[in-house]
Amino acid sequence: MPNTIPLEVHPFEPFVPTDARVLMLGTFPPKPQRWSMPFYYPNKINDMWRVMGLVFRGDKDYFWQNESKCFNLALIKEFLTCKGIAMFDTATAVRRLKDNASDKFLQIEQTVNLAQIFLRAPSIRAVVTTGEKATAVVAGMAAVDLPAIGAPVACEVAGHKFDLWRLPSTSRAYPLPLHKKAQAYAAMFRSLGYEVVI
Repeated sequence: MPNTIPLEVHPFEPFVPTDARVLMLGTFPPKPQRWSMPFYYPNKINDMWRVMGLVFRGDKDYFWQNESKCFNLALIKEFLTCKGIAMFDTATAVRRLKDNASDKFLQIEQTVNLAQIFLRAPSIRAVVTTGEKATAVVAGMAAVDLPAIGAPVACEVAGHKFDLWRLPSTSRAYPLPLHKKAQAYAAMFRSLGYEVVI
């Protein structure tokens, strides 16, 4: 029975620069033994930070530290703050039905309080979800249909208006080459007025 499976509470606080324009939401972090740093997308084989490196620096290894075999957390936080990109997840408490990080086997018990994040950064105009499950959570809150990848829909939650963007998952399990994922993220950031290099 699912209620016999331990409840996991989100291990990280929302990362919300005060002038954030974009809020990126995944589903939920993997288990701590898969982390290379205590932050979002911590698994060294997840491609989020490689995608960001390609999009903004033209270098998939820009945020990677070869000597310590982990991502450079200080550099990532500096980058996110500079670019006005907030990070959190759609689930704040889950049960892992298969004891892994797959969205397919995550039972969400509690979801993000978007109103609180919008209060912290009322400048947010785009919410970007990385994967179908995360997108479904936000679409449900806004009472809109699930958007197609790369096709934003206008939403409102708690009186705050924003565009919801669904983008490809950066998990290696998602069958899309790294450069194709990066192109999808670059197109989104470009449309929001960011300077990208691909």
